[in-house]
Amino acid sequence: MRKATVPLAVLGLLLAGAGTAQAAPADGPVPPGLVALGNPEFTANAMAPLKVTDWADFEADLDAVAAYGVDAISVDVWWGDVEGAADNQFEWDYYDRVFEVITAAGLDLAPILSFHQAGGNVGDDYTSLLPEWLWEKYAGRSSQGVHLDEYGLQHRSEQGNHSRESVQGWADRLVMNEYRDFTRAFEDRYGDRYAEDVVEVNVSLGPSGELRYPSYNQHDEGTGYPTRGALQAYSPLAIRDFQETTLARYGSLAEVNRAWGTDLTSRDQIAPPEDAEAFFTSRAYLETQYGRDFVDWYNGSLVDHGERVLRTVIRTLGDEFPGADIGYKVPGIHWSMTHPVHPRATEVTTGLIQTSVDVDSWATGHGYQRIVELANRFDGGPREVVVHFTALEMDDQDYAPQYSLAQTLVQWIGDYAHRAGVETKGENALAGGLYSEEGWDNIEEAFAGWGYLGLTVLRVGDVSEGVGARRYAELIATYGPQR
Repeated sequence: MRKATVPLAVLGLLLAGAGTAQAAPADGPVPPGLVALGNPEFTANAMAPLKVTDWADFEADLDAVAAYGVDAISVDVWWGDVEGAADNQFEWDYYDRVFEVITAAGLDLAPILSFHQAGGNVGDDYTSLLPEWLWEKYAGRSSQGVHLDEYGLQHRSEQGNHSRESVQGWADRLVMNEYRDFTRAFEDRYGDRYAEDVVEVNVSLGPSGELRYPSYNQHDEGTGYPTRGALQAYSPLAIRDFQETTLARYGSLAEVNRAWGTDLTSRDQIAPPEDAEAFFTSRAYLETQYGRDFVDWYNGSLVDHGERVLRTVIRTLGDEFPGADIGYKVPGIHWSMTHPVHPRATEVTTGLIQTSVDVDSWATGHGYQRIVELANRFDGGPREVVVHFTALEMDDQDYAPQYSLAQTLVQWIGDYAHRAGVETKGENALAGGLYSEEGWDNIEEAFAGWGYLGLTVLRVGDVSEGVGARRYAELIATYGPQR
């Protein structure tokens, strides 16, 4: 159990700066403030490398961060590495070693059930593809009346490209048993050995382990930072689900036509935007009933996918790892937010916000209400479900071409989560911010004013010495954990 010990000089600086950190628009609520201060739920974690190759360096890094109070190490447990060879054949030797090394350093474990691909994203220095047998196993199956081909489990974008980084949520009813089997195998292997050492099980819900669509990933052209990205709703399963959801909402095709101002003659004509670029440049995604309905379905499908996978993992774990929370990661998609043509568009293509609500209102979490309140769908359950939000180290860059409100977004999420009763912890988006005094100032502001309860840094080697080690140690000392 932690005891709060707050150096007065450091606390004075935080409180002095909290007036700035807590400033909110006139129509906004009073910001949460120093929620983490003296809170036993405060945690300070660090991520392991995507794959440890230099064990001596890794052990030295662990010793360094353990010495100043880091709690646990977050470790990707790659589906493609463990079960890549064949269905239901699991290889755990690497994780036997990495978990042993971490716990020998006096650190706890925060494993990530990584149902996504490693490689192909910013900072990735390791590649682990999803199991090849997975795509082959489900080719030829049918779901929702859709016959699947070799791409059947994959997202399909507005450009017609397929992504193999994670399984699309519209295929959950087919592959949920795969997530269950992997979780059960993990629990069978480590449930007794590390029953008291696992403090959180983080669950991958999409590419990069984040609850989002692969809207700015490498399978599409011209969709990287800081563009609007690309919609990922064009697979046969996605289209069928959109049709069924729309007809269930309106009751008949005639009522769909009445609401949308269309003259559709067949349910098969209910479809994602035919011209996605025009969908955004015309502001149809914000200003038409069709556009708001489509975005609501797209966002809702993502949140429902998150619930299904989290619930499966929680049920499968049962009573194992009794002290472990369940975590899911929400990315800070901070660019294109104030774009003069299509504001908030990248948050739409990644599936993070609704547009049927006021996206400028604190009352709706600026559109993030459903994503954040996913955690509350598990109230009264056996485990606390925690949100991890990225980009705590970043500044606003509200100018072309970024049109970024990264720091503002951190405030929106922290504020809304606090009011919704959701435990929220933070991460840095990129390692570079850990080498900057300004980056750490932004992290401290998130804790001082906006209700964040913990931090996981990317990665342990970035905070084992230098600015990262000094500033992380100061943050940990301020918020009270003493071993």
